[in-house]
Amino acid sequence: MTIRVVLADDQALLRKGFRMILDAEDDISVIGEAADGEAAVHLVELYQPDVVLMDVRMPVLDGIEATRAVTASGSMTHVLILTTFDLDEYAFSALRAGASGFLLKDVPPPELTQAIRTIAHGDAVVSPRITKRLLEEYAHNLPDLSEGSADDDAMPAVLGGLTSREREVLIAVAEGLSNVEIGERLFVSEATVKSHVGRVLAKLGLRNRVQAVVFAFQTGLVRPS
Repeated sequence: MTIRVVLADDQALLRKGFRMILDAEDDISVIGEAADGEAAVHLVELYQPDVVLMDVRMPVLDGIEATRAVTASGSMTHVLILTTFDLDEYAFSALRAGASGFLLKDVPPPELTQAIRTIAHGDAVVSPRITKRLLEEYAHNLPDLSEGSADDDAMPAVLGGLTSREREVLIAVAEGLSNVEIGERLFVSEATVKSHVGRVLAKLGLRNRVQAVVFAFQTGLVRPS
């Protein structure tokens, strides 16, 4: 299967560099380029690509609002944010808007292509540990979803639909554990962990593991260290 990609960046030189890298891959095809967020959203509507490489800072419509528009449309397109700094509030906002992860613009080509393949298969490519760094940096900006708790030990009402095992899995995801590591902690198979993660995402209406980490912090299930 060929992975169809749209490049969205206001710098033509960067788009050209990314295209050269991706066109060298047998299983990746760049089907469109956009110089602003509005054009990126239009290309997604037109071509329904598998992945959009989305710069956060673009004219007309920035990458955050463009990401929000893509995810709100119900499109199956996955958004991979491109940013200059690994602790970037714009990238963080884009994750909250529904992006599947972010990469630095100077990412080595093999990491870029692997990230695209990972995202195309529905997984998030941001390391949960890096996501935690973002959350810890900007936790004060998170809306509080912990209402409904009588005390610090009570379970937030929004988590009431999860089983105890699903809450354990959510905590482990938020702590940055991989499926293999979660399986080792809970003494279950990796396939079982994947099943639990899928149910957690479905029950909470979340798009991916990155949003699950954000959610765990918003509810107070996990707190910044």
